[in-house]
Amino acid sequence: MNYPPQQRRSFLKTTAAMSAISLLPGGVHAGSSGVLKVGLVGCGGRGTGAASQALRADPQTELVAVGDMFGDRAESSIAQLKRDSEIAGRVKVTPETTFTGFDAYKKVLAAGVDVVLLASPPGFRPMHIAAAVEAGKHIFAEKPVAVDAPGCKMVLDACRKAKEKKLAVVSGLCWRYDRPKRETMKRIHDGALGELHTLHTNYIVGGLWVKKRQPEWTDMEYQLRNWYYYAWLSGDHNVEQHIHSLDKCIWAMKDEAPIAAYGLGGRQVRTGPDFGHIFDHHAVVYEFKNGAKIFSFCRQQDGCYNDVNDYLAGSKGKCSVMKHQITGDTNWAYKRDGKEIDMYQSEHNELFASIRKGEPINDGEWMTRSTLVAILGRMVTYTGKRITWEQALASTESLAPKALDLNVNPLPTPPVALPGRTPFA
Repeated sequence: MNYPPQQRRSFLKTTAAMSAISLLPGGVHAGSSGVLKVGLVGCGGRGTGAASQALRADPQTELVAVGDMFGDRAESSIAQLKRDSEIAGRVKVTPETTFTGFDAYKKVLAAGVDVVLLASPPGFRPMHIAAAVEAGKHIFAEKPVAVDAPGCKMVLDACRKAKEKKLAVVSGLCWRYDRPKRETMKRIHDGALGELHTLHTNYIVGGLWVKKRQPEWTDMEYQLRNWYYYAWLSGDHNVEQHIHSLDKCIWAMKDEAPIAAYGLGGRQVRTGPDFGHIFDHHAVVYEFKNGAKIFSFCRQQDGCYNDVNDYLAGSKGKCSVMKHQITGDTNWAYKRDGKEIDMYQSEHNELFASIRKGEPINDGEWMTRSTLVAILGRMVTYTGKRITWEQALASTESLAPKALDLNVNPLPTPPVALPGRTPFA
């Protein structure tokens, strides 16, 4: 993402200073049995959940710092965590380590943490990941990791540096940490479906929350509190939500990127100003070099038929991914044995175990690839064009506003994209 000059100078100055922090061989606390101090950036529901799971993943973890744009969110998150008797004793956050504002992430990173959980709106993720890597912190990064191509490139570069520094980077694309999905994908990769040719994925559901505007809010605060409805913050729901489905399809394709995509979308029901400027439905066809296609559908409209599933077909059979069933030359269904672990918990269990072993997980490449696949989908629905993977990757369009300041007012809502008229940049 392209940030304002004053913020970019501050960011570079801060990260340069942070890069001087020394690491233990193999990364922070690699192979040790000491306390791992955790920081949380982004105190919404997902961030609070991630903090809870991090504390449950390892008995020698402590939550020592939190940061959010708004104090009420930070306080609510801390209070919720302290109500949980299982982890309350390891919630060590104090008023002095509770930070707010656009620079809260810098203060969390400087608060002596070893691991940082990044769960702010996705538009901030590239900046937060890059700063965390420069600071020498292990990372849990919620999905998606960017909202535009420049952000993806920033994340990919940071994750390569994380690998050099032996820092863990675990993705919030949680289905990859789900045991039934792993067993299903293993069989697909081993050839149970033959050569995949058709992948059909749905994330068609109802609408989401809206925060009523308060008189004292500036335009910037209103957009931040309703971040889902602004592409510079969420990427649109094809990116923020449907990425889960797209990631499963890319996983099935052995993490091969599509060569191009085209599609359609619009804003049919959710048309009022409370819903910012994003679409309420997207339909995208992704093309692959071998002729395979992903037919991708997502919708957020109330009162409609809903379906969240992935249907795969190959030369030897078919698979319903969410039902963990394969039919054809091979007939197989996953049988639960009671040893399954909640996938949200599993990703944290594996993150902290990898840190302890000195063998840090790095999900950087595939989580960034899946993010760009989702962004490509928005690009084609907004413009109405067929866009290649190379064109998407080379895009210079940054969605961030010119200034990141809570007092920005007015901050006009971007125009709703008009396919065939909105240019590709």
